[in-house]
Amino acid sequence: MTMTDPTTSRKLLTELPGPKSQALHERRKKVVSAGLTQGFPIYIASAEGAILTDVDGNQILDMGSGIAVTSIGHAVPAVTDAVSRQVADFTHTCFMVTPYEEYIEVCEQLAELTPGDFPKTSVLLNSGAEAVENAVKIARLATGKPAIVVVDHAYHGRTNLTMALTAKNMPYKDRFGPFAPEVYRVSTSYPLRDGLSGPEAAAKTIAEIESLVGVHNLAAVLIEPIQGEGGFIVPAPGFLKGLADWTQSNGALFIADEIQAGFCRTGEWFAVNHEGVIPDMITTAKGMAGGMPLAAVTGRADIMNATHEGGLGGTYGGNPVAAAAALATIRTMRENDLVGKARHIESIALPFLQDLKATFPIIADVRGRGAMLALEFCEPGTLTPLASAAKAITSYTNSRGVLTLAAGTYGNVIRLLPPLVITDDQLREGLAMLAEAIASI
Repeated sequence: MTMTDPTTSRKLLTELPGPKSQALHERRKKVVSAGLTQGFPIYIASAEGAILTDVDGNQILDMGSGIAVTSIGHAVPAVTDAVSRQVADFTHTCFMVTPYEEYIEVCEQLAELTPGDFPKTSVLLNSGAEAVENAVKIARLATGKPAIVVVDHAYHGRTNLTMALTAKNMPYKDRFGPFAPEVYRVSTSYPLRDGLSGPEAAAKTIAEIESLVGVHNLAAVLIEPIQGEGGFIVPAPGFLKGLADWTQSNGALFIADEIQAGFCRTGEWFAVNHEGVIPDMITTAKGMAGGMPLAAVTGRADIMNATHEGGLGGTYGGNPVAAAAALATIRTMRENDLVGKARHIESIALPFLQDLKATFPIIADVRGRGAMLALEFCEPGTLTPLASAAKAITSYTNSRGVLTLAAGTYGNVIRLLPPLVITDDQLREGLAMLAEAIASI
């Protein structure tokens, strides 16, 4: 389809949110916990490619991909067909009771795609937080050591253990404690704010680990190669490699949390590939299964297999319908070269964003890789976070049918996560709306 096809274009029939969305939102308030983020109350009826259609018939340009989940786009026939076939065959048996081939096939794909040419095994789970929890379990058992090191601005989930791993208090952790012990937080590389080279930042982080934890207590360093909720922070070149090399040479494990950055999003299959880092374990979810709930821990076979039989698992983990969706998603990524498409998106979007930075003094930084890009807003001439700008910009774009997302420890980052199948015209339209929103404030 071309951009002249109305199903591929942004189109507003009502103000946003429209009357039907408003009515649904009133119903929501009566029965859905107020603890869930409200977001922008446009209720979706269908979707295709990079376009969301709400219950009022408005067509919204999606620049968020359900927080990096629908990387291959919405309603992809290869995925919907695979899911339909699998649903017709069987929806569940529990792999731990009566196994099935789809689970094995996903693990074979993960062994092939993830970095490292050593033997690998995987465990399939339901969510990113569950994958991180299991990676920590495995690391502690395999090393016989208790301490897990995470970094500033990290986000790893909302369960009790992953709240301990996550940095930001509000809204993720506030008054939900006490949290799991033996978790230590150290500095990371944040080029805008620390001004350090990668090796300098790695040396600082390593010194903190040696002082606060001690290498003889360290089970693993867990880190997002590009931080997600923390603000799409891309570490300075050499930071990840220096930290990984030190960790692994001292008998600890290096775990890459690729839940948001993995599966083609950054212009590589995994973000660690940009730095030539080979983690001992890698956690994945989000973009892996085209919108179906599936996550994984993949790692060196000797580490993953150190766990006793029955020590890993879960009733729904590796559900056959989600596994079928993952296989179709990975095949779609390969056949359509979505690694290359992410790089193409960067080639259009990054220069545009850099021009915006040169025009608007409130933009302190432009950063990211592939189709994982961000703007950080600060008071002009300072590094004082300007969260009000990010809030106003998302409100402006969303109300005009271009869905954007905020992020960042300080709430002052706009993140762009378009589907990797977005057309050039759609991408430019979304970027133009972003520029209009910035100009409006």
